[in-house]
Amino acid sequence: MTEIEIRRFTPEDRDWLVEQHEVHYARDEGFDASFGVLVAQILDDFLAEHDPTRERGWIAWRAGQRLGSIFCVRLEEDTAKLRLFLLTPDARGQGLGRRMLETCMGFARDAGYRHMQLWTHESHRAAGALYARNGWTLNSSRPVVSFGKENVEQDWSITL
Repeated sequence: MTEIEIRRFTPEDRDWLVEQHEVHYARDEGFDASFGVLVAQILDDFLAEHDPTRERGWIAWRAGQRLGSIFCVRLEEDTAKLRLFLLTPDARGQGLGRRMLETCMGFARDAGYRHMQLWTHESHRAAGALYARNGWTLNSSRPVVSFGKENVEQDWSITL
């Protein structure tokens, strides 16, 4: 099997990443179109104004196909935010999520961040288990209505 590469996000990845979030979250979570709009805005903001020394995105890639993404962005001077962590269904269960998380956290450490935070939904149980196994702490959960459905938001953090 061809090796999976984790390479830097480029503007050419934007439309694919928006589409993947729209498709997977609509199918798996029942999210409405407002989620794709949010992802597009996050990516447009990143492309327009990110600091490449302290913020970065990555795309997992194998044999000419994109398999997933993860981003590290500045939240505060000493705190980074993990964003847009996604694996396509055929990329799951191979340790790729762990590799991508380690890549993102390693970059955050090297960029001088002392902490990381992320926001997700309780329904992402595999992701939550991955975060917990890698030292992240679940700080809060709260019921919400977002992206057209009821859900439970979670806030996680780690000291690097």
